Amino acid sequence: MSGYPNVRLRRLRGSAGMRQLLDEPVPGPACFMWPVFVTPGQNQCEPIDAMPGQSRVSADRLCGMLEPVLEQGINSILLFGLTEDAAKDPDGSGAWDPAGAVQRAVADVKRRFPDMVVATDVCLCAYTSHGHCGPLAPDGSVDNDASLAHLARVAVSHATAGADIVAPSAMMDGQVQAIRTALDEAGAATTAIMSYSTKFASSMYGPFRDAERSAPQSGDRRGYQASYQNPLLALRESRLDEAEGADMLMVKPALFYLDILNRLRASTDLPIAAYNVSGEYAMLLATADRGWGDLAAMARESLCAIRRAGADILISYWANRYREIFS
Repeated sequence: MSGYPNVRLRRLRGSAGMRQLLDEPVPGPACFMWPVFVTPGQNQCEPIDAMPGQSRVSADRLCGMLEPVLEQGINSILLFGLTEDAAKDPDGSGAWDPAGAVQRAVADVKRRFPDMVVATDVCLCAYTSHGHCGPLAPDGSVDNDASLAHLARVAVSHATAGADIVAPSAMMDGQVQAIRTALDEAGAATTAIMSYSTKFASSMYGPFRDAERSAPQSGDRRGYQASYQNPLLALRESRLDEAEGADMLMVKPALFYLDILNRLRASTDLPIAAYNVSGEYAMLLATADRGWGDLAAMARESLCAIRRAGADILISYWANRYREIFS
């Protein structure tokens, strides 16, 4: 009685009604966070060639873009800031400018949509003249300890503007502790930290770096981002960030690292975000554009896989297209 012909698994999937009864539900809109690129200026909405369906938008246009997203049930965003090339400097000081694009966007969104959860990326690469995630030491490497004070200033400026969550992505040792201390000292003890705690030096960031204009001018980021060939060290990053006071952890990218996501889920009680990155998004778009697959079906399957692996929060460029994907 333990096998065919008595056991027929098709009994449990042979009809749409049976599948609906037994299948896990698709990820609901409430677990999605939409990444958005905010740029200086007024009345700006520039489509991103490498990421169809996404744009660089100025703060004054952002709230209008959010209305149809909110109508789909998506209630959280992750803001990335840009600045003019002429404003970039070796320290990335524009990142903590209280009048910067992110700071203005946070204030506008929280004023218009006070219940929306607003998270902000805390990094320096889009603001430094050299494109790295912190100031450089004399030997050309990123100065980890000097970066901490800068990252803390960025986080405080975002919290002061009204951010609910700050998300440090620079992968500097000690960044969560430095930011938590600075936030508490600034009276922002209720601001949560969602750490990019296991962030890999991935080949899947190309479209993002084009969108953010944040590619390093020389070298790469393998000295401070995790190696995909060293999973134990990558998981240790998340354990350390949890010990330093992170409220949420993150695995980035998502689809190529479902094993890491699943292992992290088994080892922590903290909420885990998975960042479905630009290369993963563009990969499916390119496949569908060639006529090699159904876009909504591929996106839906990939998002269900990320959720199934253990993600509580899906940071995804598909978020603003939720109805299209899950209708």
